[in-house]
Amino acid sequence: MRALVTGGAGFIGSNLVDRLLVEGYDVGVVDNLATGRLSNLESAQQTSRLTFMHGDITDPATTDIIADFAADVVFHLAAQADVRVSVANPVFDAHVNVIGTLRVLDGAVRGGAKKFVAAASGGTLYGEVPADQLPIAETAPWLPLSPYGISKKVMVDYMRFSQAMTGIETTALALGNVFGPRQDPHGEAGVIAIFFQHYEAGTTPTVFGTGEQTRDFVYVDDVVAAFVAASQHTGTGGLINIGTGIETSVNQLITAMNEITKVNVKPVRAPARAGELDRSVLDIRLAEQVLNWIPKSSVQSGLNQTWQWFKSNS
Repeated sequence: MRALVTGGAGFIGSNLVDRLLVEGYDVGVVDNLATGRLSNLESAQQTSRLTFMHGDITDPATTDIIADFAADVVFHLAAQADVRVSVANPVFDAHVNVIGTLRVLDGAVRGGAKKFVAAASGGTLYGEVPADQLPIAETAPWLPLSPYGISKKVMVDYMRFSQAMTGIETTALALGNVFGPRQDPHGEAGVIAIFFQHYEAGTTPTVFGTGEQTRDFVYVDDVVAAFVAASQHTGTGGLINIGTGIETSVNQLITAMNEITKVNVKPVRAPARAGELDRSVLDIRLAEQVLNWIPKSSVQSGLNQTWQWFKSNS
């Protein structure tokens, strides 16, 4: 079996590459290294079953690269993933996340791929959902509040169109707030990576707003398992939420991190950022029904493993 991963030198992508190699796949990685790092593939590069291809998904030549690799399954994780960048430059965001996706889809179809699995966003796709409708199910209205969320919505629509027109099976995974080893604490990184960088450096993190805002934090190994399960599922995949179904507040994170690091951090408090969701948590029952997938790592155990990685890689 052959698998191709766009964005395979990034945080989630490189962890997925490692898992695919363990599963016995021949793996191709396409990455422009704008945010990904070759060091993330250091262990993967020890095997001859990994092929790294430098390419930008918005470049027409990359479509040919993907087609020529002729993967059985294509995992599409390359993206412009910073909400702030999308607001400042929605044209760039759409160019990467919409045009880029179309080029990757075209390459997958031309290369004869049977399955196309892509990373969507459970945090931005649905927008602000009333408290009485939490956790958010896949049937909730898609009302994104940022160009990034809009581009992910359009991506899913194009995936459905491609499936109807070409027969390639597509599944979009609406991810919660993914965290774990290799997450870069800069750029579009999640709050956990940013906070752990402060703990490691002995500096003080900033909490915006009350800290009572919640997210569905899901450990990267569980997300990787969901991608593999989706690739092996036959039939219409559609959109499937991947999270824990559990709300965790920023204040709870700080408490847990203090316990793990044995450092009593008192964060700086700053005004809430405009447009930030108060609560976000995903209904993951469909993933269990369709993919036979459930998360195996608690937030606490994931935080422990992530902290160990930060200490070893500082």
